[in-house]
Amino acid sequence: METMAILSKKRKYFRFFIRASIFIGILMLICLLAVILLAKVLGPPPLTVSQSNLFYADDGTVVGESNSGQKRFWVHLDEISPNIVNATIAVEDKTFYKHYGFDLKRMMGAVIVNVKAMKKKQGASTITQQYARALYLGLDKTWKRKITEAFYTLRLEVNYNKEEILEGYLNTIYYGHGTYGIQAASQFYYGKNANELSLAEAAMLAGIPKGPSIYSPLFSEEKAKQRQLVVLQALQTNGFISKAEAKAAANEALHLVGEHTHHQIKTAPYFQDIVKAQLQTAAGFDRQMIDRGGLHIYTTLNTKHQQIAEKVIRDTISDTSDIQVALTAIQPHNGYVTAMVGGRNYKESPFNRAVQAVRQPGSTMKPLLYYAALEKGFTPTTMIRSEKTTFRFDNDRANYTPRNYNHQYADKAITLDRALALSDNIYAVKTHLFIGEEVLINTARQFGLTTEIEKVPSSAIGASGVRQLEIVNAYNLFVNGGKEVTPTFIKKVEDMDGNILYEADTSNEQVLNPALASIMTQMMTGMFDPSLNDYATITGNSILQQMTRPYAGKSGSTNKDSWMIGFAPQLTAGVWTGYDKGKDITYIADAAYAKDIWIRFMEEALKTEPVQTFLPEKGVVAKMIDPDTGKIATKACPTAPRLTYFLRGTEPSEYCSNHLEDKGKQQKQRSKAKKHWFRRLFEWR
Repeated sequence: METMAILSKKRKYFRFFIRASIFIGILMLICLLAVILLAKVLGPPPLTVSQSNLFYADDGTVVGESNSGQKRFWVHLDEISPNIVNATIAVEDKTFYKHYGFDLKRMMGAVIVNVKAMKKKQGASTITQQYARALYLGLDKTWKRKITEAFYTLRLEVNYNKEEILEGYLNTIYYGHGTYGIQAASQFYYGKNANELSLAEAAMLAGIPKGPSIYSPLFSEEKAKQRQLVVLQALQTNGFISKAEAKAAANEALHLVGEHTHHQIKTAPYFQDIVKAQLQTAAGFDRQMIDRGGLHIYTTLNTKHQQIAEKVIRDTISDTSDIQVALTAIQPHNGYVTAMVGGRNYKESPFNRAVQAVRQPGSTMKPLLYYAALEKGFTPTTMIRSEKTTFRFDNDRANYTPRNYNHQYADKAITLDRALALSDNIYAVKTHLFIGEEVLINTARQFGLTTEIEKVPSSAIGASGVRQLEIVNAYNLFVNGGKEVTPTFIKKVEDMDGNILYEADTSNEQVLNPALASIMTQMMTGMFDPSLNDYATITGNSILQQMTRPYAGKSGSTNKDSWMIGFAPQLTAGVWTGYDKGKDITYIADAAYAKDIWIRFMEEALKTEPVQTFLPEKGVVAKMIDPDTGKIATKACPTAPRLTYFLRGTEPSEYCSNHLEDKGKQQKQRSKAKKHWFRRLFEWR
């Protein structure tokens, strides 16, 4: 009886245990289904990781890179060598394609090994678990972190396919030496892309993530080699390669590079700084998007122009001089900045003098003034007297006495064309005051200058500061027919999948009278035309012998600044030289640097370009003008005639007659000399 009671009691406990087990099993299943459902409802977790941004020149070559601390270049799975894919699966997670994020058999095996060893000797994390940890979690070993990792692993598995997870993993994990992801690692260790990795190289790289500071071949060749052999054995065991292939790979000599691609900004550092700033200001990307990276930024940089600019500056300026320099080159029809130098040495001074410095432009302001004068009815032959002048004003304004270079004055009336070529300051100030001081202020804005032009007489000769980039771009409006262009550094920006996120607006608005712009352009060729020599020499005389094609431009100087800005139909460039601390330019060589650098740059940059001339716009007529009188030249004029453009209807109709009497006297003298020679011939006989 007692035995029956005991058996009955045992059966009762057994039934309870069975029921409880079933209940717990059902409860666990419900919980598991609930977790899976929650993972599905929450949707795919973001796979965003920090990537490097790449900067491209206009020919598609990579010229720079930026990142927020993790050097990573995302590549798709089909752009990764199968060797590294197989090696990673073999050594990290051989059942990757069979499990749902957790390898239970492997986990149990790891528990047994670790219990026996009384320490953590073997891990059991799958690729998905490692990916979840790398994406969302730190390295702490709390239960909370482990539970969170498991949940993120589940979310990854139910929302992404295996290929997406594997691609993300290979682009996320750390390979040592600041390289994240297989592309950056492949480039760093072997100097090649991830799709080019050999079996031996892939096996070496696949072994590094287990302990980057231990298994990197740059830290320990011996340990790295041992780890490589483990990976090759795993590949062979799991049927990815044969024994012969494993042996061949083990014996292959590897050439390690150990250099980051684009690690240092070597190409156009001042230019690249502007590009980084314009990602926000021009392209409109927020800081978070830029830091997240993965952007492919296609710039306007012409590496040939940039190299020429840097070389010309090095070759022209003496190493012993501490004078500074800025050079900007722009395509006039679209505003593409092709080269920029912001100083002599970026490492010593990243201050960009081409865009950050505000300096007095000197006489390079005169073309803007004279364009305004043309709008007010001036023509290239408008005559104004050049002589030493003191300007006196009402309302207690101080007197003003501008001076010409070397105190050279014509002491007669000269044409506007000659005044520009010889850079006559008296003519400029008189013009400025005649048309009204407000006119130049408004014209400067029309040309795109954002700095303040003061309402003073000296603004006519460049006393108000400007930025180099802006005034060089202003000259584009002369050569491109008066169309507004914006200095452009970024053509377009794409994401890692090639989707266009930003594209520069190349449309332009007509802001100047194209006919007057054409007339001004022709006038600006005058600084290179010896026919305009008179009481002074044309300002481009020192570089005339180096010219092989037509140019137009204007030089300028102050006590502290030396400028040269000019253009051919295909390219505009400007050079500034001076001292950062306001030191005066006292040496003739220092004053000549700007012109010398400019002509050497232009000649070399356009060496392979066709020679083009400046053609008149519609509504413009051309006349051969006597530079002395401003009238239509005749054969009697002793000075070479100058081709000059006019608005139709404003061209001179009167021929120069000043030299006809002189020509008659010369003809009589020649005739008399002939007779005298003939008489002597007979006397000799």
